[in-house]
Amino acid sequence: MQGVLTGFAVIAVVIAVGYAIGRRGYLGAQGREVLTKLAFHVASPALLFTTLAQTDLSVIFSSRLLVTALSTAAAAGVFVAVGVVRHWGVGRTTIGALCSSYVNSGNLGIPIAVYVLGDASLVAPVLLFQLVGVTPVALTILDLSGKGEKGPLWRRLLTPLRNPIAVGSLAGVAVSATGLRIPAPVLDPLTLIGGMSVPAVLLAFGISLCGSTMPGRGPDRHPVFLSVALKSVGQPAAAWALAAGVFGLRGAPLLDVVVTSALPAAQNLYTYASSYGVGERLARDSILLSTVLSVPVLVVVAALLG
Repeated sequence: MQGVLTGFAVIAVVIAVGYAIGRRGYLGAQGREVLTKLAFHVASPALLFTTLAQTDLSVIFSSRLLVTALSTAAAAGVFVAVGVVRHWGVGRTTIGALCSSYVNSGNLGIPIAVYVLGDASLVAPVLLFQLVGVTPVALTILDLSGKGEKGPLWRRLLTPLRNPIAVGSLAGVAVSATGLRIPAPVLDPLTLIGGMSVPAVLLAFGISLCGSTMPGRGPDRHPVFLSVALKSVGQPAAAWALAAGVFGLRGAPLLDVVVTSALPAAQNLYTYASSYGVGERLARDSILLSTVLSVPVLVVVAALLG
């Protein structure tokens, strides 16, 4: 239980600092945009590269990963289906599907894995699946659905290779797969730059809350409520049903997959939405509400399955 409280306390403090910075105007009118661009184009790719380059890729071949993949697909699929029927648009539906299924496996998942599950490596399969599988696909859809994407087919097929997040992730996987050892003079600066990613994302998120209305209001309220319901209840319920009913997981393995599925939507989803100029309020409200709701959900899950 300490891991849950510690993880949320850290996030809340940094977001609060961002909110204070925004209220005071310390970074000027473009502060949020600068932080978002810093995270998306520089810090996050460096963080993903250094993380994946030093990760044992064998952890992805497990039944836990299959549960994660299937529960992610289930939650995202429900949102996409509703988005198509309600004509929410490709960009907004993509952001909403991510908010419904993309868990905060980094800055929140790691401390919870350490303090609740007892092993930080347990979030590695989720992290790898999201970074290597979900993120490139989602960002490619956002790239191709943009108004400026009018190039030839070959250029559009190479879209993932022009995205800094995807490039950082794929490069890290390539280094890990080949067993290359990165010299310290190269790795250390990248690690230092990557360390700015999470704080920049959280600070930008806090700044975005300045002057905003209460979450769950306005034209995005229906997509917000749907994504939050899927993320907070639908995905962990699907993970439990799949893990226990299909894969026969019990005890600690069952707790692991349900806890990781019950994590809230990741803060970097707001960075994606802001970078592409689509679904920003949807992402912000979904992240905020799912983060608040995940506290009681994780407490209940840990009490029932722990």
